[in-house]
Amino acid sequence: MLLTLFANPAARAGFTTSRRLTPKFDARKRLRIAEGVSLWLAVLMMLFVHPLYAEASEGSEQGAGQLYLMNGRSAWQQPALILDSDFNVQVSGMLAQTRLTRTFKNTSDQWQEGVFVFPLPDKATVYDLVMKVGERRVVGRLEPKAQARKTYENAKVKGHQAVTLEQQRPNLFTSRIANIPPGETVQVEVRYQQPVGYRHGEFELRLPTTLTPRYMPGETITEAPKNWRSGWAMPTDQVTDSDQISPFTVRADDVSPQSHRATIALDIESGFPLAEVTSPSHSLYTHIDGTRVSVRPEGDRVLMDKDLIVRWRPESGREPAAAVFQQQWQGQDYLMAMVLPPDAAGPVLRRELQFVIDTSGSMAGESMVQARTALLRGLDTLRPGDYFNVIQFNSQAHALFAQPVPAERHYLARARHYVHNLQADGGTEMAGALSLAMTMEKAPVEALVQQMVFITDGAVGNESALFEKIRQGLNERRLFTVGIGSAPNMHFLREAARWGRGDYTAIHNSGEVNQALKKLFSAMEAPVLTDIDVRWPSQGSEPNSVPSKPGDLFRGQPLVQTISGVLAAGELEVSGTLPGGRRWRTRLHLSHAAPATGLNRHWARGRIDQLMDAASLKGETPNESSIIKLSMAHQVMSPFTSFVAVEEKPLRPTSEKLESEQLPTLLPAGSHADMLRYPQTATIWPLLSALGLAGLMFALAAALRNRRASA
Repeated sequence: MLLTLFANPAARAGFTTSRRLTPKFDARKRLRIAEGVSLWLAVLMMLFVHPLYAEASEGSEQGAGQLYLMNGRSAWQQPALILDSDFNVQVSGMLAQTRLTRTFKNTSDQWQEGVFVFPLPDKATVYDLVMKVGERRVVGRLEPKAQARKTYENAKVKGHQAVTLEQQRPNLFTSRIANIPPGETVQVEVRYQQPVGYRHGEFELRLPTTLTPRYMPGETITEAPKNWRSGWAMPTDQVTDSDQISPFTVRADDVSPQSHRATIALDIESGFPLAEVTSPSHSLYTHIDGTRVSVRPEGDRVLMDKDLIVRWRPESGREPAAAVFQQQWQGQDYLMAMVLPPDAAGPVLRRELQFVIDTSGSMAGESMVQARTALLRGLDTLRPGDYFNVIQFNSQAHALFAQPVPAERHYLARARHYVHNLQADGGTEMAGALSLAMTMEKAPVEALVQQMVFITDGAVGNESALFEKIRQGLNERRLFTVGIGSAPNMHFLREAARWGRGDYTAIHNSGEVNQALKKLFSAMEAPVLTDIDVRWPSQGSEPNSVPSKPGDLFRGQPLVQTISGVLAAGELEVSGTLPGGRRWRTRLHLSHAAPATGLNRHWARGRIDQLMDAASLKGETPNESSIIKLSMAHQVMSPFTSFVAVEEKPLRPTSEKLESEQLPTLLPAGSHADMLRYPQTATIWPLLSALGLAGLMFALAAALRNRRASA
């Protein structure tokens, strides 16, 4: 009725003369009504199209480099490749050796190339790659990264089956598998090792299976090369490889029920009787036989949506305070020493404590619950005489108070109320939060210990820039990190704490908050050993140890150092300063060293890290040739080398087309569904449909107007 009134002036005037209209006039009346209806539908359609256009425009201009959230499911199609994983882990001493077997099954009728971006432990050392095709094993070789890419591309084009593995971050890798035949399966076997964590009398091993989508700050690089892109993000001026570290993220029911599952088996040779074996992440089946224990998650196959964490504790009174391991490799001697300093208590110091909490979109869901709980627990540790502040950050950083305030009842009440109302949304602009915390005016009290607690999942792509910011701007403060979520970026958490001369912890679920935070805040009271001096026996050459200069140790944290060129003879002396200024010294007899494997690889990985650190400290480009030489000598992967394996006989006929598929990772357990990252190319169909309908409406209106004019 409303449209008729606007289209028909006679109706607006209340005329009722329709029965007296001639046939020609009646036709003109119907024409004007149709014209009015079309014009109003076109206007309404444009009102609908405009927000869609704005959303699509924003996604095309900014979404390339940043983390934009999406919860629609219609855009995703099940992958043609089914992924299966098998972890076989052997733990001995302070190192764990893992054989990770990935199975890629092509369920389509097209030849496929699979691209899979996946995490490994943040201190993983990759040292072998094997491709298995049927009964044939093709052993990979280590090459400089550019050469390995060329080798792989040539093989792919010529129809050879091939696989390459390269490092994007110390804990993030990409595997490409070329020419998987329709209906066939290719297996890729990766071998790597990682150090075993030992803190507060408990050993821990973490096996990541998925990753939290990372936020990519910066402006999109429009001239970025298109080769080897494999993710939802485009390169930016702050994260130039963001396209290579942003795999699509999907729900478990978005892939085949047989895909993205893993079998996991750990065999641990502890060397001492164990009191318990536990996991905060999975239910475990364990079988203990003396000093050996076999560990498997309950159920035949586990979903690859969270880290597997296994912890084992020696019987009371049997906790090791020191240990030495030795290996000879290619005529060279390698030693590893572990020393735990005494748990000496010092005076209670007053603190200025800044809590920095990540409230970005990646923290939505269970992670935000854990983060709020952790921060509230931190507020409970404040004592009279302490000062504090709370800073939250997402796309912007915001401080609760203009400067640190006393830990008094009314300020603490305001802080608790503020924390309870924190919600997760927006980007992860960590640099702004660090700047705000590091440049904030200090408390108006002298002699306070300056500390910062950084609570985050670490889901960022610009880690190196943030480490540099921490190193240059932290001054006298110490930075402590608290990892949140089922798949945190442990590389960022560990390295941020190292550059911040602090310590770190990780919380896997809300039930762990109190225990984990109690240990961390106990350690934060003061380092238990400073000014550490490690003296290996001199044997005619300068020892080459990693780390070369150990940092301060906190409560429950051991000193671990590996060295090359020293025989298992003589004594190792470790000394340092305890709280209160007392000197402490201990000696270890190297002849008591236990045999071990992988020490040469662990040392080589440490030396590569040192070369990368030295370049960062000087603001220089890393010495690529030296790192490649070291990597090739010890056959361990580095930022500048990659593994590649090529089947000699070509398999795919040149007439057959090769499709390429980026395999997704699973949404981390406990994450909000808005963290899903589907291919963006399929998300603008509502805009295109609306534009088409709007065009049809305008065309109809124009046709009616032309007809009216000619009538």
